[in-house]
Order: sequence, then structure tokens, then C-alpha cells
Amino acid sequence: QVHLVESGGGLVQPGGSLSLSCAASGSGFSINTIGWYRTQPGKQRELVADSVYSDQINYAASAKGRFTLSRDNAKNTVYLQMNNLKPEDTAVYYCNIGVITSDLRYLEVWGQGIPVTVSS
Repeated sequence: QVHLVESGGGLVQPGGSLSLSCAASGSGFSINTIGWYRTQPGKQRELVADSVYSDQINYAASAKGRFTLSRDNAKNTVYLQMNNLKPEDTAVYYCNIGVITSDLRYLEVWGQGIPVTVSS
């Protein structure tokens, strides 16, 4: 089993920054794909950023130039640095990773979601 714990959300003023973390725990796995999604009030979950291949990162248009997706393989942790936050970035953010288990199965794992509120 792989378990994700997200942290770093909260309340921030417009123009501010937050750094979300997603730590994966368990045994016998390696992280393959990484990503962050969000659910804005009244809307469906949408992609914020993901990386299927380690040298290629995809950003939603709304995130480009402001958000940065990264990972620390040694810590099994995925990050989302969010700068110049806007009220419309208010959402619950979800970490999503794909792992390869020691018996070569692919598992998709979701975090529990962490709220981000951008408001003055």
C-alpha cells in the first residue's frame, strides 16, 4: 500500500505564495508519474500540472508561469510551488501519483485533498 500525505495549504492573500507537499509512504514502490489536480468551488476536478516523463512537465494554462511542479525522489515527495496566487486559484488541491510496485504493478494513488484559499 502507498499512502499520500499532503501539506502546505491554507489561506493566503492575492499575490502571495504557497508550497504544497505530497509525501508518499509505504514500501516496495517507486514513483513513476506525478501530478496535482484541483477542484474549484462548483467545478469539476481539473489538472494543474503533471509529469509523465521525468523531463517533461505539463501545466494547465492557468498555472503556467506561476506554478512549478517538482519532486524529490530521495524523499518520495512531490511539490507544487504556487506564486502570484489569485482568488480563482481557491480550490481543494489533490496530489496524484502513479507508482510501480515491487511486483511490477502500476497503482494510481490520490491524496486526501488540501484546501487553498486566496482571499484578502
